[in-house]
Amino acid sequence: MTAFLVVGALGVVLLVVALVVGDVLDGAFEGLSAGFFSTEALAGFLGALGFGGAIALDATGSTSLAVVIGLVLGVLLGALAAKASRFLHGDGEGDAVRTSDLLEKMGSVVSAIPEDGFGVVQLSVGGHLTRLNARSSAAVPAGTRVSVTRVISPTAVEVEPLFLP
Repeated sequence: MTAFLVVGALGVVLLVVALVVGDVLDGAFEGLSAGFFSTEALAGFLGALGFGGAIALDATGSTSLAVVIGLVLGVLLGALAAKASRFLHGDGEGDAVRTSDLLEKMGSVVSAIPEDGFGVVQLSVGGHLTRLNARSSAAVPAGTRVSVTRVISPTAVEVEPLFLP
């Protein structure tokens, strides 16, 4: 029973370390199956294996049955922890604003856009407020609602005023 309790305690210690250190430990499992092996999943597996096995050993008195029950519980809790970890960490797809995300977005002019120069517009893209240099085919006063028609560079766009009824 002591071995099961030590394995369970190791799982708890690993979980505490994962909470304190964060994503640093996940780099150790980077080469393995596309994010399935996370520190949280390993900690869940070890904790369920150890404590589940200890409870099963106490209830049944059979070490081999306790190992099987501990492994089944470990795999189930490890898979659940991996799924929860992927959900909480996200896939990272929507985090960065790309220039292609700017096209046809609506925003407002913060600094007036002169006819032959640049002003500043503010857009909301993917939940991020972004300020960019902007030019237009005509002068646009501050406060005007605009739509992005072309991306000039990562920091500049071309816009046209919106004429809403």
